[in-house]
Amino acid sequence: MSLFAKDKKVNEYKGVILPFRLIPFMRYRLVGYIFSLIVTALCITSIVTKGFNWGLDFTGGTVVDTHFSQPADLEKIRATLKENGIDSPLVQTTGGVRDVIIRLSASAGGADIGTQIKAMLNKLDNDIQIRSVEFVGPNVGEELTQGAIYATLITLLMLLAYIAFRFEWRLAAGGIVALAHDVIVTLGIFSYFQIEMDLTFVAAILSVVGYSLNDSIVVFDRVRENFRKIRRIDTVEIIDISLTQTLSRTLMTSITTLFVVIALFVFGGPTIHSFSLALLIGIGFGTYSTIYIAISIAYDLGLRREHMVIQKVNKDDIDELP
Repeated sequence: MSLFAKDKKVNEYKGVILPFRLIPFMRYRLVGYIFSLIVTALCITSIVTKGFNWGLDFTGGTVVDTHFSQPADLEKIRATLKENGIDSPLVQTTGGVRDVIIRLSASAGGADIGTQIKAMLNKLDNDIQIRSVEFVGPNVGEELTQGAIYATLITLLMLLAYIAFRFEWRLAAGGIVALAHDVIVTLGIFSYFQIEMDLTFVAAILSVVGYSLNDSIVVFDRVRENFRKIRRIDTVEIIDISLTQTLSRTLMTSITTLFVVIALFVFGGPTIHSFSLALLIGIGFGTYSTIYIAISIAYDLGLRREHMVIQKVNKDDIDELP
């Protein structure tokens, strides 16, 4: 039988109308745990053994500010630089279509790098101007790396405090483990394939954290609501009902977001390649981790109805208290 039912009554489970047939998500949580542990272990191994391919924002290098007499073709500039032995140049416009910033690795820089760049690009534009040549030292890159790590850790701690205050500490623990899982998987994939990481990658990681958290909070809120509305049903059934009810919303949000991210990845160009790829990985795993990590861990930590429902005390009961 189809997951979608034509008759609404078929979708009724213990008096609760569901958009789909009830899906027993929690029955397969052990499989989800095993899969996540394997993937996380592989990602951590890659991070430890292979490290990261840090971009110029972190390693330092040379920044060449150029001005063209006509609108610059960034693809042709990159191709020309690569033909002349300069690998992985970061080329982007700044403000106008004629102003181009070229960032080179520290090994590609030199005292006469400005003259060399001008000679390489003369065949694209005879009137090209080299406005400035600046060297960004590795100390600046180290400060950016530390700042990115601190920003991510502080964000996770603040989110932990928010969820614990807004919902319950078991949900907070599950939510933070899910966020850490998404970040580690994204970092591991970038490490394994040695994809260059720049500051836009840091922005993407924080975006993934926000997206995954928002997805988890929607589920948490529905679980709490169902605990208050549905009586005489076990906790695992409440969670399955809540996940089934929010599944359509989760799928539609994830799919529409992925459409935009895929468009950025395909048509956005090399400048935002790291950003769009990190979002693509993070959103995909974030949808999965909400179901099989965040809420599953909360359940296995002992989440029950009494933890989510505020018990009302009658005035007579208060008067009888010693």
